[in-house]
Amino acid sequence: MPPFISIAKWTGTLFGVTGAALVALNLPVSGWGFVLFLVSSVSWAIAGVVMHERSLLLLNAVFIIINLLGIYRWLIA
Repeated sequence: MPPFISIAKWTGTLFGVTGAALVALNLPVSGWGFVLFLVSSVSWAIAGVVMHERSLLLLNAVFIIINLLGIYRWLIA
């Protein structure tokens, strides 16, 4: 397994946990949690592609769409 996969997996984990905490705190900047979630989902999707894990890829493809919706609703609209 390429070494960058470990980096992608840890990035996905750290950004996902941080994004969840930011949204859970319900602060004025909580919308930025969706940006962190987006980075997490993209990282995990890349890991899913490289590891040939279609379920992981599908899950994070859906999360990418949801996170883009969250970014639109919280930060753009």
